[in-house]
This record gives sequence, structure tokens and C-alpha cells, in this order.
Amino acid sequence: MGHTGAVWCVDADWDTKHVLTGSADNSCRLWDCETGKQLALLKTNSAVRTCGFDFGGNIIMFSTDKQMGYQCFVSFFDLRDPSQIDNNEPYMKIPCNDSKITSAVWGPLGECIIAGHESGELNQYSAKSGDVLVNVKEHSRQINDIQLSRDMTMFVTASKDNTAKLFDSTTLEHQKTFRTERPVNSAALSPNYDHVVLGGGQEAMDVTTTSTRIGKFEARFFHLAFEEEFGRVKGHFGPINSVAFHPDGKSYSSGGEDGYVRIHYFDPQYFEFEFEA
Repeated sequence: MGHTGAVWCVDADWDTKHVLTGSADNSCRLWDCETGKQLALLKTNSAVRTCGFDFGGNIIMFSTDKQMGYQCFVSFFDLRDPSQIDNNEPYMKIPCNDSKITSAVWGPLGECIIAGHESGELNQYSAKSGDVLVNVKEHSRQINDIQLSRDMTMFVTASKDNTAKLFDSTTLEHQKTFRTERPVNSAALSPNYDHVVLGGGQEAMDVTTTSTRIGKFEARFFHLAFEEEFGRVKGHFGPINSVAFHPDGKSYSSGGEDGYVRIHYFDPQYFEFEFEA
């Protein structure tokens, strides 16, 4: 317990000693994973939408929403400097004037963060200078989710424009597009195969206005190189909000608006499946 509002984001460091959470109660908090003890409380002017540890677990970043007259900021704190935490003074704070950040992850080696915006833009911000290193706009609507590949060379974005797209982490060069008929809320890359899983459906507020039979709430599997769909998994009776592969690639989980998290273990034929080019 600790937060008094919705928790929008959560991230654990590489050895799972600490966990970082960002919430609509205008705070970002650091916890001890083992005991649940709160180690740090960073107060903000608006809701914290995204948060994350860098590769080494020493530096954290989080972004706040543009609301109540406050603009969107990305803040960086070095956990090795207690004065930053005690005084609630980040070593760097980057303003995002145009469009708020809806999803953000650390780039390779913790040198930058990759941020997706409400406008569909992608920015790469330097973690040292705060400069925008690269800016691209391949999506026409809000980016809901960004997930990196295991080796951090690529990442996949999920957008309200009904597509997920694959990008190069360093150059932000657009490489592949996976198309659906519904908004994509989340997308994840398999650690072992050239597979990507997409989850989505309608906007949560539209769900009650349509028949459950036409919900289209399946998780959808695409081949990374050929951009072709090769499988669907039913189960959720509401939009899927998040998907993730197990680090060993043998299962994946999905969390839905229906209040369930489903863990799916792949059948033997999934591992034997050969794509016919």
C-alpha cells in the first residue's frame, strides 16, 4: 500500500531488488521488492504515466501528464545521489511542449530514452544532455506501448491507428508494419523466434456498445519479417491492454479490460512451425 490513485506504470530493476511505480496520485515511488518498504517518494504536479530503470538500475526516468495547467515533463534521477531524492530535484528535466508522452523505454546502454507521444511521434531523448537526438512520425495516432527486443537493437510500437510497427533502436528507422482493424494497445517481440504478438480491441469506453461476439479481442501473432498474421488466441472478453513474452519464449501473458491476466503456454507444434516463404 502507498499510492492513493491508479498506478499507471511499474518497472523492476535488472536484479529485481527495487521496483518503481508511477501513479495518478501525482507521485513516483521506489520500493524494496522483498519487503515492500517504500524507499523514496518523488512528488509531481500531474499524474506519472511512464517510468523505468536504466540498464544498470542506477538512474530512473519518469514522465508526467499534461494536465491541470502543467505541461508534460520527463525527469531523470540518479539514485546514487541521495540529495536528488531528498530534495526532489532531478538532475535533468525535459519539457515536452507539443504532445504528451504516452509510452517510454530506455534505449540501448542507457544513453537515451525512446518516447512515444499522443500525436504518434517517436522521440529519442539523450539521457545526458536532454536533447532530442532523433524524431520520427510513422504513426498517425497515439502510441500506446513500446517494447524492446531482447538484445535491445529493435523495438515494437502499438498504436491507436490500428497498427504495430518495428523500428531500429539507434536510428529509429521504420522497418516493418503489422496491420489490424482495431486499435493496438500492446505489442511484444518473442525472444527466440521472429514472432510478434499484438493485443488490443476497441477503446475501453466503446466496449459496452457492441456485441461481445464481434469484440475481436484475440491476441494476434505476426511473423516479424513477412508481416503476415499466422495465428490468433481467443480468451479475453474485453480489449487486451498488455501483452508480454516469457523470457524463455515458451509462453506469453496478456492482461485485459475484463480483469483477467491469462498465461498461455505454447503447444509443441508452435516450436516446430516453419513459415513457408
